Amino acid sequence: MVKIYIVRLTDEERQALDGVIKKLKGSAQKVRRAQILLKANADGPAWTDARIAQTFDCQTRTIEKLRKRFVEEGFDVALHGKARCMPPREKILDGEQEAKVIALPLGPAPEGCGNWSLRLLANKIVELEIVDSISHETVRQTLKKTA
Repeated sequence: MVKIYIVRLTDEERQALDGVIKKLKGSAQKVRRAQILLKANADGPAWTDARIAQTFDCQTRTIEKLRKRFVEEGFDVALHGKARCMPPREKILDGEQEAKVIALPLGPAPEGCGNWSLRLLANKIVELEIVDSISHETVRQTLKKTA
């Protein structure tokens, strides 16, 4: 099969990859990407995708994707990976709602309770219609972030 994306490393890139591998600098995923790029180098060993996949115990599709990323997006993106452009979930509270959540435990605790618990705060937030629903964990994270 003819390869569409051919990896050709410069001397500086090769040295950077060697440094990552020898020092095991970075995550395991980064080290493995460095090893794969070195073996896929057309000016070096030029191993086949199947041989690289067998050696590093991964799928050939992984090798193909890494080659494509190297050619299309560059050396740094291929080695370090892409950063997320958006978080996996949208934030539940905006700035104004967070301010109300933070101010709520500063007031007196409900009658019959000595202190505010996270579950009491979550119930009060829903009762005051700051948000439709909220978990006590979200309340904890909001309060911890500002502490």
